[in-house]
Amino acid sequence: MPPGTRLRRAAAAVGALCAMAATAAAVPGAGSGPPAAPTARTESGLVRGVRSGAHDVYYGIPYAGPPTGQYRWAPPRPVRPWDGVRDAGRPGPLCPQVPSPYAPISSTEEDCLVLNVTTPPAAARRPAPVLVWIHGDGAIGGGAFFDGRRLAARGLLVVTVNYRLGVFGGFARPGLPGSGTFGLLDQQAALGWVQRNAAAFGGDPGNVTVAGMSFGASAIAGHLTSPGARGLFHRAVTASGEGMMDMPAGAMGPGVPGYPWYVWRTGREMEETTEAMTAPLGCRDPDPDRSLRCLRALPVKRILEVPHIMNAFQAFAVGNATLPELPPDALRAGRFHRVPVLSGATRDEHRTFVGMLYDAVGRPFTEDDYRTSLRTAFGPQARRVRAAYPTGSFPSPGLAWATVVTDRMWARGTEAQHRVLGSRVPLYAYEFADRDAPMYLPLPGRFDFGAFHAADGPYLFEDDQAEPRFTPAQRRLSATMTAYWAAFARTGDPNAPGLAAWPAHRPADRIPYVQSLAPDRVGPVDYRREHRLGFWRRLR
Repeated sequence: MPPGTRLRRAAAAVGALCAMAATAAAVPGAGSGPPAAPTARTESGLVRGVRSGAHDVYYGIPYAGPPTGQYRWAPPRPVRPWDGVRDAGRPGPLCPQVPSPYAPISSTEEDCLVLNVTTPPAAARRPAPVLVWIHGDGAIGGGAFFDGRRLAARGLLVVTVNYRLGVFGGFARPGLPGSGTFGLLDQQAALGWVQRNAAAFGGDPGNVTVAGMSFGASAIAGHLTSPGARGLFHRAVTASGEGMMDMPAGAMGPGVPGYPWYVWRTGREMEETTEAMTAPLGCRDPDPDRSLRCLRALPVKRILEVPHIMNAFQAFAVGNATLPELPPDALRAGRFHRVPVLSGATRDEHRTFVGMLYDAVGRPFTEDDYRTSLRTAFGPQARRVRAAYPTGSFPSPGLAWATVVTDRMWARGTEAQHRVLGSRVPLYAYEFADRDAPMYLPLPGRFDFGAFHAADGPYLFEDDQAEPRFTPAQRRLSATMTAYWAAFARTGDPNAPGLAAWPAHRPADRIPYVQSLAPDRVGPVDYRREHRLGFWRRLR
């Protein structure tokens, strides 16, 4: 399953928290005494944040009760009010997760359903539009890794969210309320909290944009079709989402099977995954209630010791109260919440995964690998695909394969989502195309990652690893992108004075408009032609 935004935080994951805390404490005006810490009254009690330049930042505010004990694998519950003033001056705990080669972070803390709020400058117009960020991956990460000051400086109230990950978010059992969708339910609980509490921070609960990248963007495709999300947001931003994407066999590496949908599974499939992955924990019992009590009583650390138990649940169950039908079916039929959408992908999505698996770690992807991968993915059509993407047209077989999967899987899925959404709601489509975007993975080998998956994240959020490497042109691109995103959050239209025009995407147009976002050019791109989508439509 895709690393998503976890990659953007790679080696900087721990350092980012320290940097944010240090920045929050460092306030101009030495010698005049520290400014008073900001406070806000939430529905559960007072919180005290920190001042960071022109912004007030509140970390670790609970939006749901601890999912512990009998509440592990249960829908989120209300927060118990507190007395006095709760310290919100440093990030709260991450949800349970295990370290990975690309993100050396871990947690065994279940009391993690918290969010972070960054306010716009005091001079900004109030009430402020609200942007709620859902981080990607689904098995690792946290809201506090995304520093919202750059977007808040554009006049937005920025909220970033923790939600249950891996087996804690996707666990499924027959008859279990919320089965297979606990992560989605957490996100909806956070959006509900925003509706009830945004005004306390100067935000407008009547103007909420939900935004996410990769797995987080896929979750938004679910929220667009989920009855429980009705009225919780008024616009949506999806970056590199997989909501309408399938996966050919071998696309994510040798031995990885194909799936008709990348992030959606039937309830039974998720139940089978749960049964297989929890088998080593010793809680099998003919009585399902006793088995569940046993699993709920296990320490988090013991659960996380099962190999791959987090990554196995990077999917959402469908056919339940949260997602009554398959989201792609609901989107195609027009059964979704009618809100404006800003949506796009990166130009070279799949280079991330080829680089991670092969060339960048010292295992070159060879011509034989290319032939084998094409046969695995496309069977009798492999020869036609190879003729359309001959290795001689690329610097290496690895880049040839990355281009094939980018076009067939990512671009095709992105265009399919644009087609169904753009025919019914205002849609603004983009392609992030900076092929010199700073790479954050600490990999030993050399590989041309181009405009890789999640490369656009540091252009929207403060990033102490990427920003020192930005060129002046990349800084301008970042400023342009945050201005577009802020305008969209404010009005449902990214166009604003001083920005290049961005027409809406109309699928019926001969060349539906897609805005290319690159340091040297912001303007239209023929997305269908660039990614050979006509060829892929004809291939059967």
